[in-house]
Amino acid sequence: MTTLLKNVAIVGASGNVGQIILRALLDASDFKVTVLTRTSSNATFPPGTNVRKTDFSSADLHDALKGQDALVSAVGATGFGEQKKLIDAAIQAGVKRFFPSEFSSDAQNEVVLGLLPLFNQKKEVVDYLKSKESDSFTWTGLATSVLLDWGLANGFLGYDIASRTATIWDGGNSRFTATNEKQLGDAVVSVLQRPQATANQYLYISSVETSQNEILAALEQATSPSWTVTRTTTDAEVSEGTRKLGEGDFSGALALVRATSFGDLSGLGANYAKDRVLANELLGLKGESIRETVERVVSAVTSK
Repeated sequence: MTTLLKNVAIVGASGNVGQIILRALLDASDFKVTVLTRTSSNATFPPGTNVRKTDFSSADLHDALKGQDALVSAVGATGFGEQKKLIDAAIQAGVKRFFPSEFSSDAQNEVVLGLLPLFNQKKEVVDYLKSKESDSFTWTGLATSVLLDWGLANGFLGYDIASRTATIWDGGNSRFTATNEKQLGDAVVSVLQRPQATANQYLYISSVETSQNEILAALEQATSPSWTVTRTTTDAEVSEGTRKLGEGDFSGALALVRATSFGDLSGLGANYAKDRVLANELLGLKGESIRETVERVVSAVTSK
């Protein structure tokens, strides 16, 4: 497929990941972007953004997707299973490229799926996409692992910059890869600019290869060395996360997502630079510095 992918629709643009991708698409100025939102949604978007309200019925989705070259799905967990409807509507409308809602841990990895059974829906979507491949319809999945700068700024990764506290798993020396927000957006843009080279592929990207202890050391250097560290283990975190999730407490899933990077589990494959083939070179993405990332995040957090 050599056809330029210029007209891009995005679903889930008001979510954490969707906002990142939308910003990148708008900043690139190479694309005509349309945000698809539910008729009942009150979400707001940057001035001038083209927004198409839809009831998400098959007929209305088909109408909304006419003339679109690509559809990016950034739906959250409750929408994973509904992506097959989006795929069917996209095919019927003549959309050439579909991005499933990956942009996270490797949903093709059985150990990850064991930690997060919900991600089986992601795998089913990719399998469905494979069954729908044709000369006119292609797909690209992007596995980013955890979002580093985003997760440091809001405490998701277990580092609280304001209180100078950190939770370290299993000694903190296991290495993993992570992606920064801008590089996630740049990757989506790059795929759209390279339609032939990226067709029907599940791609792994990374901004940094690091460890929990390296992140802590960079944080101590950027703030002060007086951080309070709590030690934990994969067994303890996974057990507690699974228990909470089983009781309907979705916060348990957050610990399990962290386990996909921090966990001491055979076959986890959390270091994409070592365990997978990175698509950074294919997409023109450069590695980044953990020190510079941390300094940027600390500056932003402490200036608020």
